[in-house]
Amino acid sequence: MSKLLPYLSNKGFEAGLDEAGRGCLAGPVIAAAVILPLDFHHPFLNDSKQLNAKQRAILKKEIESVAIDYAVAEVDAPTIDQINIYKASVLAMHLAVDQLKHRPDHLLVDGNRFISYPLIPHTCIVKGDSKFFSIAAASILAKTYRDELMEKLASEYPEYGWERNAGYPTIEHRKAILSHGPCHFHRKTFRVQIK
Repeated sequence: MSKLLPYLSNKGFEAGLDEAGRGCLAGPVIAAAVILPLDFHHPFLNDSKQLNAKQRAILKKEIESVAIDYAVAEVDAPTIDQINIYKASVLAMHLAVDQLKHRPDHLLVDGNRFISYPLIPHTCIVKGDSKFFSIAAASILAKTYRDELMEKLASEYPEYGWERNAGYPTIEHRKAILSHGPCHFHRKTFRVQIK
């Protein structure tokens, strides 16, 4: 049974924010913003990293069907190289909030720091995706969107195995970069080492 909480404040719209792909060597960083009903509850919804791909796919459809509002946004590899991964992650979150049709009254952000979104207060929650449903839901949407995108890119760049590693620094991926060199979707400022 899930021990996650439905909201921090029950006044107005509260959007949960989370990102996926921060530690990858390739591909964009993806963020999602999700506003759930105040009475939302789900027995299995949790941090996307604690779930398998099939569970995430099922939850994605459920979240999209019951959410009051949701949005997903991405920031590409060249921008990550230009502004750094932290700022790119925050930018992706801001872009997701921009796309919401309902303006949130409060933002619940996974992590310990955030650059304020104009005129909307926020609260940072360490390991928030295992504490609040809205952040967990954002985690699911960001992760599933990114995994689907990296699978599509893998058909164009099969040598990197992105359909298996989603751009993360696995040994297979690092060896492929050393053998074939990086492509347009690689983050050039990230170090590639074979241990």
